[in-house]
Amino acid sequence: MTARKSGFIVGAVAGAGVACAALAGVGMRMGTADAAEAQVVRTNVASAPAFAPPPGAPMSFADIFEKVSPAVVQINVTSKASPQPLRIPGFEGFDIVPRGKKAPGQGQGQDGDDGDTPATPKQQSAGSGFFISADGYIVTNNHVVADADDIQVVMKDGRELKATLVGRDEGTDLAVIKVVDPKSKNTEFPYVNFENQAKPRVGDWVITIGNPFGLGGTATAGIISAYGRNLGDTTSSFVNYIQIDAPINRGNSGGPSFDIYGRVIGVNSAIYSPSGGSVGIGFAIPADVAEDTAKQLIAGGKVVRGYIGVSIQDFNAEAAEAMGLKDVKGAIVAEVVAGGPAAKAGLLPDDILVGVNGVKVADRSELTREVAKARPGEIIKMSILRDGKPRIVDVRSGTRPSENALTANEDDQDQDNGGAPAPDKPATQRIEALGLTLAPIDAAARQTYKIDSEIKGLLITGVKGDSDAGEKGLAKGDVLANINGAPVTSAADVNAAVAAAKKVGRTGVLVKVIRGNRPVFVPLKIAP
Repeated sequence: MTARKSGFIVGAVAGAGVACAALAGVGMRMGTADAAEAQVVRTNVASAPAFAPPPGAPMSFADIFEKVSPAVVQINVTSKASPQPLRIPGFEGFDIVPRGKKAPGQGQGQDGDDGDTPATPKQQSAGSGFFISADGYIVTNNHVVADADDIQVVMKDGRELKATLVGRDEGTDLAVIKVVDPKSKNTEFPYVNFENQAKPRVGDWVITIGNPFGLGGTATAGIISAYGRNLGDTTSSFVNYIQIDAPINRGNSGGPSFDIYGRVIGVNSAIYSPSGGSVGIGFAIPADVAEDTAKQLIAGGKVVRGYIGVSIQDFNAEAAEAMGLKDVKGAIVAEVVAGGPAAKAGLLPDDILVGVNGVKVADRSELTREVAKARPGEIIKMSILRDGKPRIVDVRSGTRPSENALTANEDDQDQDNGGAPAPDKPATQRIEALGLTLAPIDAAARQTYKIDSEIKGLLITGVKGDSDAGEKGLAKGDVLANINGAPVTSAADVNAAVAAAKKVGRTGVLVKVIRGNRPVFVPLKIAP
């Protein structure tokens, strides 16, 4: 440490010597007054900015921070320990932060002195939030408080206040809590407002305030990088995320993103991070979604969304080309829930949904968002294509179940074969154009792969590894149910469907595959 300090001083002195020598040279030629003037000029040049700030950029965010930071809080949560899986690889709902404390009894092998009762594991986590009203309502992320046994709010001035959960919404990853601490009775809290009108542009400044790694009251700044990001998880059905490059990390969850006027434009929710730390790619829930969700949670403790009861997939360009429906975008119906609103209205598997109440939809996320806007009992006008022909189907909206209930229902239907013995191989035939080996579905195959009796088609018994089918994950035990909407019950049906596609100049077909008794649409290229 001493050597480094000494080296720095020597360098500084040497630099001063060079400057003095230069000035002395000037003085010898110009005289004392001129030398003094030269010294002033030199000092001014040396202290000038190396570059000009971007046009419109504030020289400091201090005034904004001073204005809005009192409304931002640190949220400390105590909950039962449980694994917290990431949403998808690289994307993190980043509030669960071990804080260096052991739960009671952890690592001791006993609870208290009796040695009989094991300790209940606890975990502490930290997130962020912000007041949206003077009476103590706070917006944060659902994943910050979802499993909370105890919620403590820490304000900028250091006050610690007890809070309780008002309501949470898995669909948007938002929650509302409220300060209920007796110490805060009759207190008017500082709060901030959502900005829903003057939407900032990509490239505009954004400021975030939060509690990264437990370091409360941290401010960072950057720009809006993009709008309309889809994270590929359940929340993306209801949220078009804002991408920002202001540094945010674990513990920033639920904190606000501000524009340069101090208005909330988003709620920080996730980061993309292969390393686990900030790499400059963060995602915020837009203000309009956050405000609407918060109002519903405060009013009734939950969010009510429309529901039609279908399982859908994106109908992308490759699928459209395979079906001869150029430039058509939307979602294709894989399943219709028995007895649900769509089934009662007459929607069918293989229908292509292209619009909701006159609004065009490009994929399943957009369709789900539009359907969700309906209130239970309202009529939703679904624009569809059936057999390539447009029509309108009126569906009376139901109430969307919780995301956990929907996921549990899917999990109940996705079971493996339970270790049943392999069937005797039925007669097979290879379809070179699709890279598949197919066979009839016999009783042994139904037992082995647990294929329901009502499922018709051909059993896939082999997939060529370098084929398009192999690259897209088709596998032994899948059932090929139809091609371009036409049922297939024999190899001849498959060959006929491929030949028909070739005849009209298509390079692929759209196949419906049944896996685990669930349908999946896969566009496959036709090999030469």
